[in-house]
Amino acid sequence: MRIGIDLGGTKIEALALAEDGTELARRRIATPAGDYQATVAAVAGLVRDMEHRLGRRGRVGVGIPGTLSPATGLVKNANSTCLIGRPLDVDLSRALDRPLQFANDANCFAVSEARDGAAAGHRVVFGVILGTGVGGGLVIDGRAHAGRHGIAGEWGHNPLPWPTDEERPGPPCYCGKNGCIETFLSGPGLLRDYHGLDGADPRTTTAHQVAERAAAGDPVAEAALVRHETRLARALAGVINVLDPDAVVLGGGLSNLRRLYETVPRLWREWIFSDRADTPLLRNRHGDSSGVRGAAWLWPAA
Repeated sequence: MRIGIDLGGTKIEALALAEDGTELARRRIATPAGDYQATVAAVAGLVRDMEHRLGRRGRVGVGIPGTLSPATGLVKNANSTCLIGRPLDVDLSRALDRPLQFANDANCFAVSEARDGAAAGHRVVFGVILGTGVGGGLVIDGRAHAGRHGIAGEWGHNPLPWPTDEERPGPPCYCGKNGCIETFLSGPGLLRDYHGLDGADPRTTTAHQVAERAAAGDPVAEAALVRHETRLARALAGVINVLDPDAVVLGGGLSNLRRLYETVPRLWREWIFSDRADTPLLRNRHGDSSGVRGAAWLWPAA
């Protein structure tokens, strides 16, 4: 049995899978806000509860909103700041009395979609998260590739490629730079761009509403989505030029914008350095469950 843990800033989800991928049990609880020790205890309690209910012990994989530094062994780059600088793998392994597998949550998403999701059957898969932030994960032969520094796939903190004059220097990013891909392509980035034209508060609108307004003929909404699609095409063209993956899979809230799957592959041809550009751009199959499913698949086959 495999158990996946998706450790998020607001919720912790646990999922038990049989070796054939059949779901056996699932449970979700709130994350103890800002409390590291309570978070460790909550994760351990979830695993024990699931094993007690199912009557067997599982191999556990954990997806985290950050990564374990290969240099220090401590968590870095986590938006759940109470995890930063902590030996989460050591503490959780001790609490559960077994070795665990850990990966960034975007890598878990990519593993899930490569294993039995939208990109099943593809050898090299780049998974994209377009949500409150922008992240990515790289999967090769069904395994997450973390890289030398544990940051493979962090395309959101590269500059937007081929920027226009209007896009320079770009919005400030929490990482300290300006013009990161995340500042343009995240959900808040799209809404900030849309409301920059109509002057309204971006907290009053969702990306789904922008898409609905565009479909109804609103020129301001349509212009914002066209800019978003062009920026996404440029950003993904840069990934394809470096990695040349067999498939790209979109996740996160903005992956529900159906028009992206037709428009972006048509647009990215301008920037891909090739005589053909037929990389499939795929919508995720497992939705919000991809992260926890991918965590369960972090262990190789028994």
